[in-house]
Amino acid sequence: MTFDIDVTTLVTLLLVSARVLAWATVAPPIATGGVPHTVKVMLSVAIGLALVATTRPHAPAIELLPILGSLLWQIVIGVGLGFITRLLFSAIEMAGGMFDVFGGFAMSASYDPLTTTMTTVLGKFYAILATTLIFATNAHLVIFQGFFRTFTAVPLDASISMAALGQTVTHGVTEMFIGAVQIAGPLILVLFIADIGLGVLNRIAPQLNAFTMSFPIKIGLTLLLVGVGLTLMPGTVVQIADRVGALIGQVIG
Repeated sequence: MTFDIDVTTLVTLLLVSARVLAWATVAPPIATGGVPHTVKVMLSVAIGLALVATTRPHAPAIELLPILGSLLWQIVIGVGLGFITRLLFSAIEMAGGMFDVFGGFAMSASYDPLTTTMTTVLGKFYAILATTLIFATNAHLVIFQGFFRTFTAVPLDASISMAALGQTVTHGVTEMFIGAVQIAGPLILVLFIADIGLGVLNRIAPQLNAFTMSFPIKIGLTLLLVGVGLTLMPGTVVQIADRVGALIGQVIG
C-alpha cells in the first residue's frame, strides 16, 4: 500500500508546526516543565494538521532557501509572540515574589525542578494558580484564539515588523511591572502600616519586644490578605488574557 503525499502539504505542516512549537515553548499555559517536550511536539503537529488547509495557499516555493527563510521567520514569530504572553502573565508570579519579600517568606526559597530556578513559596503558588485559572476561566481559549489569528494576519509567506515587535515587548515589560505592583500593592501597603504600628508599639512599650512579635503578625497578615485576594484573581487572569490579545494584535497589525 502506498500513499501519495503532496510535498507542499508537508512543507506547510512543517512551517505551521514550527511556529506553534516555538510559541508553546515560551507561552503559558503550555510552557511549563510539567508538560513533556514530546507532548509539546505532538500538540504542535496536531494543531499544524488542523491548520494545513487554510495555510497551504501561502506556502513558500519548494526550494531550500525559501523554506529555510520561512522556517526561521516562523520560529521568530512564535518565540516573539510567546514571550509577550509570558511577560504579562509573569506579573502574577512577580506579585507572589513581592508578597514573599514583604511578608517574610523570602528566606524559604527552594529549588523548583519544573523551572530549574530558585523560587519562593508564594511566588511558586501564584505561578501554579495562574496556570490553573487560565484553564478554569477559559482564558486559554482567548490566548489560543489570538495566536491562531496570526496565521491569517501573518501567513507563511509573510513576516512581522521587528520594530513593532520590539516596541510591543517594551510595553509588555512595563505592563508586567505595573501589573505586579497593582496586584501586590494593597498587601504591601497593609504590611507597611503594620510595620509602622509595630515601630510605634516598640517605642511605647519596649518590654513587649515588638521585633519578635513582627514575624508571626506579618506572616499572619500576609496569609490573610492572600486568601482575600484569591477571590479577585480570576478576573485578573481574564484581563491579562484580553491584554495579551490586544498586544498580539499590535504586532501582527
